[in-house]
Amino acid sequence: MLARVWSASVLGIEAIQVGVEVDVAGGLPGIVVVGLPDTAVQESKERVKSALKNSGYTFPMKKIVINLTPADLRKEGPSFDLPISVGIMAASEQVNVQLIDNFLFLGELSLDGSLRPVAGVLPIAATAIKLGIKALIVPVENAQEAAVVEGLSVYGLRNLTEVGEFLATPHKYTPASRATTLSNSSNSAAPFPLDLKDVKGQEHARRALEIAAAGGHNLIFVGPPGSGKTMLARRLPGILPPMTFQEALEATQVHSVAGLLKGRGLVSDRPFRSPHHSASGPSLVGGGSYPKPGEISLAHHGILFLDELTEFKREVLEFLRQPLEDGYVSISRTRQSVTYPSQFTLVASTNPCQCGYYGDSIQACTCTPKQREQYWAKLSGPLMDRIDLQVAVNRLKPEEMTSYKEGESSTEVRSRVQAARQRQQERFQKEAKLNCNAQMQSRHLRKWCQLDESSLSLLEAAIRRLGLSARATDRILKVSRTIADLAGKEAIETPHLAEAVQYRTLDRMT
Repeated sequence: MLARVWSASVLGIEAIQVGVEVDVAGGLPGIVVVGLPDTAVQESKERVKSALKNSGYTFPMKKIVINLTPADLRKEGPSFDLPISVGIMAASEQVNVQLIDNFLFLGELSLDGSLRPVAGVLPIAATAIKLGIKALIVPVENAQEAAVVEGLSVYGLRNLTEVGEFLATPHKYTPASRATTLSNSSNSAAPFPLDLKDVKGQEHARRALEIAAAGGHNLIFVGPPGSGKTMLARRLPGILPPMTFQEALEATQVHSVAGLLKGRGLVSDRPFRSPHHSASGPSLVGGGSYPKPGEISLAHHGILFLDELTEFKREVLEFLRQPLEDGYVSISRTRQSVTYPSQFTLVASTNPCQCGYYGDSIQACTCTPKQREQYWAKLSGPLMDRIDLQVAVNRLKPEEMTSYKEGESSTEVRSRVQAARQRQQERFQKEAKLNCNAQMQSRHLRKWCQLDESSLSLLEAAIRRLGLSARATDRILKVSRTIADLAGKEAIETPHLAEAVQYRTLDRMT
């Protein structure tokens, strides 16, 4: 007898429907799987056989042919264990064949028949809705993840026995409840454990953090060891506005494909990824024979923090140039090409020289000019052009270190950031792909970053004196627009532009 069960395969953060056709016929006993299965799918034959027997079902001692369609799409991973099992049960008339067309099945099987969670369930759930499938059968650990999708009934089951009982009496089972949606209100996100009020002094750097959060601008802190660069950077998530539901859904899809959800529903907090400086290029942008998301995609709608930036290999940092500009990364391999979103805010920190004390007022630098030149040669000009805010962080004065005075809290700063973001959303409401000032293109700058004569003269003088590129000039205009938004001004004024220019520390150093 022939039976067909629906499943799906993930390609990037999208999913493609896969038909699992099972034919049980006469002939020598054996199982053949066709349709470009990988090793994990080929091995499912043994898992399925043991799981059926240990769950009280009969494994037909006949020739079984399993075809995975479309035949030209590579099928990988253990998520086809459950649909193959259900297909064999239906083809051998152990379950109701009429019901299985209404469901899409996903899940890995243990030898005792229990269901194990799999990666990529959320993209598959989103695709199921588009295909008109109304219900999804998944391991119980994946139920909350899939239930995020509105209009889809998700049934989280524990083992193959429950699957058989469900197909016999589906009305006795209740679908998983949909995960709570997110709100834009300031109370919608839990307080971040690291608060800006713990930071002593550093008013200039705190102001740069606020601007970066308000406009989504890339940021680098340059200063001697112990000046608080890392401490400041790790407090940026606490002043970012909460994610919208659509942003949370996109971030969750990437984490789902990477297999990092571990039974959670929506990723409600903005991601904060901090890879070690020994990270390779593929680990940063994604890769592999069948490409998986890298750190920049896992930081989608969040923060990518590169501590000790100059310790990263130069060729690794060059991988960031295109994603920083485009907001996505395309990975092409011989076997597969995928595109992952990578709309992140880059935050970095580094020392000003090899010894760490160039420009320090307390300790003298021991590096030669040649050594300093070689140190900064690790960072290319095109990469630094893409960093909007370049901020010098000096060591605290003795009286600041011994002071017990608390600074402004993250909650207070966050309220101003949210107000500035709200102004940007109102401005960009007719621009579908714009969420913050950092994402503006040239045509947007001409419309929303117009300058008066005084400001134009100041900008032209800065370009001549600092040797700014066209890209760096655009970055200054974007930062100026954000500073004006924080001040509640409709037009960019000369003080806003002057403040933006002073955040080009590295241009001034050179």
